[in-house]
Amino acid sequence: MAVAKLSAAKLAALQLTVLLLLCQLIKARIQIKAASALGIALLLLQTAVFLGVATTAAAAATAYAVSQRRPSAVQG
Repeated sequence: MAVAKLSAAKLAALQLTVLLLLCQLIKARIQIKAASALGIALLLLQTAVFLGVATTAAAAATAYAVSQRRPSAVQG
């Protein structure tokens, strides 16, 4: 049986590779959280704009209906 010897250089290279991969994983998780926060902010903005447009349309429709109302004949 051949036993593989780990030299100090191979061990250091392996440790550096693991450290680099760990740093990339942490960076990716931070980017995902930042993108999620941006997505939530954009969703809230979209909802606010939609509600504003819907409220404006409802107010305009109400104003138009009131302006089109004709006075009823008074019976006496």
